[in-house]
Amino acid sequence: MRVLQSFPEGRATTNPYLLQLSRSLTPNVEVFGFTWRRALTSRYDVFHVHWPEILLQGRTPGRALARRMLFRLLLARLRRRRTAVVRTLHNVRSHEAAPRRDQRLLQAFDQRTTLWIRLNPFTPVPPGALERTIPHGDYRDWYSNHTSGALVPGRLLYFGLIRAYKGVDGLVDSYREFNDGTASSLRIVGAPQSSELAQRLQRAAAGDRRIEFVLRHASDAELADAISDAELVVLPYSEMHNSGAALLALSLDRPVLVPANAVTTALADEVGRDWVLTYDGPLSAQILADALAQTRRPRSRLTPDLTDRRWAVGASDHVEAYGRAVQAVRSR
Repeated sequence: MRVLQSFPEGRATTNPYLLQLSRSLTPNVEVFGFTWRRALTSRYDVFHVHWPEILLQGRTPGRALARRMLFRLLLARLRRRRTAVVRTLHNVRSHEAAPRRDQRLLQAFDQRTTLWIRLNPFTPVPPGALERTIPHGDYRDWYSNHTSGALVPGRLLYFGLIRAYKGVDGLVDSYREFNDGTASSLRIVGAPQSSELAQRLQRAAAGDRRIEFVLRHASDAELADAISDAELVVLPYSEMHNSGAALLALSLDRPVLVPANAVTTALADEVGRDWVLTYDGPLSAQILADALAQTRRPRSRLTPDLTDRRWAVGASDHVEAYGRAVQAVRSR
């Protein structure tokens, strides 16, 4: 079986989740990275898509127009060749505001989707659609060569892409009011969505020397060092559904603080409630203080339980999903 993934090969900034997926699948199926030439001319049995809106994005109006034309050609080819389309739902909805014409193309793509993969059982799928739930894999193997550094007492960390919905500005405001009587620090590592957002964060932190920013894409080694230094990772997303950052922190044996909802509560039950700490309502200095105090208590497990997040299991489930999708297309 030949599977074309929707992400290109060989980029340093590619999400490690995608790279681990591709590598874990290789012993069982032929996997190819995305290029438009390959998508429009090569033979493949399954097109596996993660964020289809990315395929429509262009840095200039001209490139965006070209992407729309290519996307229409791809839709026609998938229909003509009766290619199985598998879509992983990373979010309930896209965090990118798409023009109306792009929304119509994405709706047409949804109609061409054969099978939907969701990362947790709470993600909605279209009524009557074929679906498979495959949990987000861990990062233990990805960082197996990393030597964990010494924990910095009182160090709080946010890492990952910085977007408005991720609540980083609220974290800065809450931390400025935080003072538990011990030395503490807040480190924010990640590339902001815009220069305006970066400037707003820096203005909010002005005068507080405990807050440090690394406002750029961080390498795997830099991320691993930052997470190993942290006593607690704080991910204050206003909308949290699936979080690779939470899985990454847990893979490096660091507790995380996240908003309470059905998904994060289920994750806490799965890996251990003293590893996934949840809070209700808006983030506050008191919540940070309580969470930090809780991380210093003895835990029931020495490490988070990530048994169900092994990539060998996830790869097998993906191959099974691909087979179901191909069979469904041929039976039509």
